[in-house]
Amino acid sequence: MKKYTMLIDTDPGVDDAMAILMAHDRAEVIGLSVAAGNVGLEHTVANALKLVEVIGAATPVYAGCATPLVHAAADAADVHGSDGFGDTGYEPSAHEAESEHAALAILRASHEHAGSLVLVALAPLTNLALALKLDPDLPLRVARLVVMGGAVSGRGNYGTVPAEFNVGFDPEAAHVVFSQWPRFTLVDWEATMRHGLDFERFEAMLAKGDERAKFYDSITLRTRAWSRERGRPQLLIADALAMAVALQPDIVVRAEEHHVGVELGGALTRGATVVDWQDRLGHAANAQIVLEVDHARFEALLASAVGAG
Repeated sequence: MKKYTMLIDTDPGVDDAMAILMAHDRAEVIGLSVAAGNVGLEHTVANALKLVEVIGAATPVYAGCATPLVHAAADAADVHGSDGFGDTGYEPSAHEAESEHAALAILRASHEHAGSLVLVALAPLTNLALALKLDPDLPLRVARLVVMGGAVSGRGNYGTVPAEFNVGFDPEAAHVVFSQWPRFTLVDWEATMRHGLDFERFEAMLAKGDERAKFYDSITLRTRAWSRERGRPQLLIADALAMAVALQPDIVVRAEEHHVGVELGGALTRGATVVDWQDRLGHAANAQIVLEVDHARFEALLASAVGAG
């Protein structure tokens, strides 16, 4: 199976953690560019460094934007813990982030791996938007962009009713990326809800795994409890689903291509991803919207990433 050259823009967060484990299992990961999002930048950078240590990799970590482009936004510490990793009090990594800003690292990687780089955006799109503003030709050098974000029919999970977290946290950044990137793959929150994981089955998988599984089990205890307390029937790991699509594009069994924009203004709709489902506006399709994947293959990728498959 082809091993992609991959740069991951991320805000770890336990969802991101599984995606990063998956990527290191199957791809050549040349860097983690980190933004604020699930929690503040100090924590997301520390979490990225710790993950690299747990994996045993030498992947460089680049700190990026500490705030959204324009407006302040609330994080997701209530779900992920105040440190983003379930407040486990893990021993911090001895390594430090690189001095290069994440947006500049994205641009440099796009030149060094022009035509072969797979860019996976798991965070609010702040770093990527900044990179695009610095160099609008960035998309010409990236082989594929996979974005975890949006709620394509308005069933969001953040802020206004239709907004999904990554887009809702920094709608201006999402607008920049969606309006300037000619074509990207979008894995949204609603696809995540269609591909939930059975709690007991997932926990049995972690119990069979290696040190990666033990670490992931510890940092997700709080999130799993939070999900169960709210009556969620399944565990939802959005970033892992997006990573599965990035690693194995043929895992997608149902998708549609349409133009997707971002609402910036409405009091009830700011941060909404607006899909022209009927192609009425005459805009070229900019997104492959993933609707369904091969769920068995998705679970197999998860198991492999933690040494349980």
